[in-house]
This record gives sequence, structure tokens and C-alpha cells, in this order.
Amino acid sequence: MPSRSAPLDRTAADTKIPAHILGLQGAAKMKVNELKKGQIIKVDGENWTIVDIDHVKPGKGPAYLQITIKNLKKGGVLTRRFASGDTVDVVYTEIKTLQYIYSEDPLHVFMDTENYEQYRIHEDTIKDEMPYMALNSEVRTVFTADGQPLYIDMPVSVVLEVTETEPGTRGDTVSNVQKPARLETGLRIKVPLHVKTGDKVKVDTRTGTFIERA
Repeated sequence: MPSRSAPLDRTAADTKIPAHILGLQGAAKMKVNELKKGQIIKVDGENWTIVDIDHVKPGKGPAYLQITIKNLKKGGVLTRRFASGDTVDVVYTEIKTLQYIYSEDPLHVFMDTENYEQYRIHEDTIKDEMPYMALNSEVRTVFTADGQPLYIDMPVSVVLEVTETEPGTRGDTVSNVQKPARLETGLRIKVPLHVKTGDKVKVDTRTGTFIERA
């Protein structure tokens, strides 16, 4: 089992990771009527995050829970029905800061900034996050207690360098017109006309849109 660094001292207000999984380690059985949105459970041998929980009381028959879950590796979403007395395996997690150091298609290699241990994460697991990660950038990564990376907790915005865009013209600083630009990670976005190659720009990681010049 890989050695593990201590969880970062950071509150739920600083991150999109739900408060109830910050700093927790291990795994345990839990009754489905005690589950909360955002928790990670193991279903059919894979890790899923809970998207929605619906308590259903039909006119006939016992009450049940209809739980919508998203596969953390493949991204697929499905709905499962559970009796109120059923139990599931809840996967507890820890947080590490990793540095993105290089890629070996289809793997991306990250290094623990505390103990220098390296992790290889498959493209399918983090394909939505990679366009926002420049080489040597540091990211908060959620791990299972047995040392397996689950997902990367991206900040709401990142700063990236513009590597390709058409030259702007004077007087364009207040224009609402935008032009295409390519960033250092290969991400393509629209930027204002006054932005030029070599500029650094702040990008919204939720929408992939330009925020401001950094």
C-alpha cells in the first residue's frame, strides 16, 4: 500500500468536496437511509458518487430509496433502487496535493509534493480536468483510503498562458468582440481582441470560458 500524507487542513468552504468526506479514512457499511449527496459508494466493484436521493413512499408496498449515482471513472449516471434497510459500502477518502509532471499516453503522471511518490492516473479518469492543468501545476486529489486516486478537485479558475491567437489592434480593450485562442494545455477558448500570444489569462474550469487577463 502506498504511504500516505496527512490530509490538508482545509475546510469545506474552500473546496467543492463535500464536508463529510474531508479528512476521513477507511470504508464502512452504511444504511442507505443514512446516505447523503456527495458521498462515494462502491457498487458492482466500482466507485460512484451520489448525485441525488429520492425517498419514495408508494401507495402500496414498503417505502424505498431511489438513488442516482455517477461513476467516478467512466462518468456514466444511473439510478438504483434500495429498500430502506439495505446497506452499502461507503468509501472514505483523504486529500493529497499532487504535481503534474508528465504524460505517457494514456497515463498522466503526478508526484506527491510531500514524499515524492509518483502516481499514474488514466486519461479516462481525468479527461475533463487535463485541459486546465499545465505541466508542474499542483492539484488537490481525492484518494480512497487504500491509496487509489478517485478524482482531482479542480479550483473554479486557473491561470494559463496563451500560446496562439491572432494579433489584436489598438483600441480593442473595451470591445465585446472575441477571437479564438489556444492555451498552453491545448485548450481552445474565446478571448477579447486585446489579448495576445504570451499573455496569461484566467479561465473558468466549470465552463471553459475566459474570465480576465491575469
